[in-house]
Amino acid sequence: MTWIDIPANSPFGPDTLPLGIFRLTGQEPRMGAAIGDLIIDLTPVASARTVDGSQTFSEPTLNAFLALGRPAWHATREWLLDLVRNEDNREAVEPHLVRQSEVTMEMPFEVADYVDFYASEQHATNLGRLFRPDSEPLLPNWKHLPVGYHGRAGTVVASGTDIVRPSGQRKAPAETAPTYGPSQRLDIEVELGFVVGSPSKLGEPVSVEAFKDHVYGVVVVNDWSARDLQAWEYVPLGPFLGKSFATSISPWVVSLEALDGATVPLPTQEPTVLPYLASDSLVNYDITFEVYWNGELVSSPPYKDMYWSPAQMLAHLSVNGASVRTGDLFASGTVSGPEKDQRGSFIELSWGGREPITVKGEERTFLQDGDEVTITATATTRTGTSLGLGSVTGRILPAR
Repeated sequence: MTWIDIPANSPFGPDTLPLGIFRLTGQEPRMGAAIGDLIIDLTPVASARTVDGSQTFSEPTLNAFLALGRPAWHATREWLLDLVRNEDNREAVEPHLVRQSEVTMEMPFEVADYVDFYASEQHATNLGRLFRPDSEPLLPNWKHLPVGYHGRAGTVVASGTDIVRPSGQRKAPAETAPTYGPSQRLDIEVELGFVVGSPSKLGEPVSVEAFKDHVYGVVVVNDWSARDLQAWEYVPLGPFLGKSFATSISPWVVSLEALDGATVPLPTQEPTVLPYLASDSLVNYDITFEVYWNGELVSSPPYKDMYWSPAQMLAHLSVNGASVRTGDLFASGTVSGPEKDQRGSFIELSWGGREPITVKGEERTFLQDGDEVTITATATTRTGTSLGLGSVTGRILPAR
């Protein structure tokens, strides 16, 4: 499949070829494609060839490339596939292979807007039972529309960025008044993020069929959450400070085209959705996440059973005429499966803190200062091939 030597444990085989922004010491950041434990430095490789989008390869973010649109995305992927598969390209490419261990990975794109959805029925049901134990776990609107909220683009950070424990108001049910201080119930959320390339016009909704014309690819997301801040503030307007302090993303963006072979049918939706959310072509992705808490595997959430598809999320996001912009990020919300070891947040794993889990021999419910969380993701194609999506890591620092 390729003339490049790929270590057996590498997430990035010759079919994945994700794009990211890397920096060598003393040099400006620029665009590269990952394969094995190497990066193809695209700027010099493309300089002697005519490639759609090659003028954007030296930019410090992917935004200019993303804005080129689907024909250029496809042409670039075909070019990359030829580079790594055709032995005749060895002489041109080999001098420009850089080891990933020798570079610093930057934010892959400048985030324009950030929207977080709530697309897992299992996660929404679990949190409904925890937050509203005397009511139906799903609110009446949940199966009629992809519920979401707007986050803060400016606090989306690259994998490896330390996360300062947030402070704010919190109030336990038994307390008579709120107090201010560091969050005591700091949590994660395992999510899949979708990166918008081609913008839309204000006032013109994006249809579910146009999803691939606007979305370039995906990243792995950890949407950090302060559950005690969230529980006190979220009624009636939803998440605010409990979510807005930090969201971490993986450094590599995997194209939707690379994931074409990993699509699966969308689960049956009952009741029938409204026409703007309906299509015979709706799909999910067969992706499995792994959550490592201080290096120990604690959960493996599956994405394929998510209730709402990414195309429906984008259609609902824009149905009121809201435009999307190059660099927009919208995320799936927490990915959780039906089994305990498939839950994508620690509030679910510990059932609101009442059922501690053991991590490295210690009982844990929520994150402590110094804890590190790494989330990995792997897609499985219909032929059984594994496609790594990379990982996102963050470590908790004390409140300031």
